[in-house]
Amino acid sequence: MSLKTKNRIDLISRFLILLVVILVLALLQPNAFLNASNLSQVIFQQAPFTILMAFGMSLAIISNGIDISMASNMVLSSYFSAPYFQNGQYLLGILVSLGVGVGFGLCNGILISKVKIEPFIATFSIDFVALGLAYVACDGVYIYGFPDTFRSLTNGSLIPGIPNIALFTILVFALLFFVTKCTIYGRALYTVGHNRTAAGFSGIRTDNIILSVYVINGLLASLTGILYLSRLNAADPTIKGTLTIDSIAAALIGGIAFGGGKGSVLNTVIGALVIMFIRNGMNIMGVSTNWQQAVVGFVILFSIFYERGLSILMAKFAEKKK
Repeated sequence: MSLKTKNRIDLISRFLILLVVILVLALLQPNAFLNASNLSQVIFQQAPFTILMAFGMSLAIISNGIDISMASNMVLSSYFSAPYFQNGQYLLGILVSLGVGVGFGLCNGILISKVKIEPFIATFSIDFVALGLAYVACDGVYIYGFPDTFRSLTNGSLIPGIPNIALFTILVFALLFFVTKCTIYGRALYTVGHNRTAAGFSGIRTDNIILSVYVINGLLASLTGILYLSRLNAADPTIKGTLTIDSIAAALIGGIAFGGGKGSVLNTVIGALVIMFIRNGMNIMGVSTNWQQAVVGFVILFSIFYERGLSILMAKFAEKKK
């Protein structure tokens, strides 16, 4: 079985999971869930934040790593840049946000690629550093009240019917899809994730590839932070919420398997929609936050077993074809 055929089967299987989730929720809450306003809110207003974070998580996992720190990086970069956006200094605000986000992403990349610290340990440590600094900087004082021009960044619609936040997400998706599937860098990324040693012997500068992944993640974190400020109209260290676990769940449901070298940002979008629809359905049904976390944990476990089962089935099918 060719790689192209495997990828097609994998994509179809992810769509089937999404359809099953939609069908189940539609049967449980037909009026509330299938409401056009509710579906539009989930797809165009809520999901984009998870999708953007899940893109970074997917790149990290494809490179055979993980990035626990993205949500905290987002919080810190948004809080430091908030005063500039509040005063209408948009360019300076963007530069500050990108500087903080990319700076912490660079720290992750150096710790992982140069110092050789395990990705989980490195990013888990940076996560605490970034979130701690955000709370220190905040000191109980939240920044709120941004100009309408800045608010329109997410609440406006350059294209009728498509909110700007969704448009930003589509543009980021298109760029990452092109980079990962159609460039030498993308091929090198998958090679490094699949077998870093072999990639090094083939002439790929593996440390630079890994470093770049976490810099990109820092960029995505700062971008998400800016969009969050525009959407919420406030800089709040608590906005991290469930973004970390949701982005991991989205990547895994999308088939970005731990071990590296496999996955697609298109599948990640599907995985993010699955997890957001599940959360939306549980909110509609009044499920408590604690139970929601338990359900998300179960979904992550299911996605791991599903991935293994699908791999076994495709391997057996390939053997029969020989």
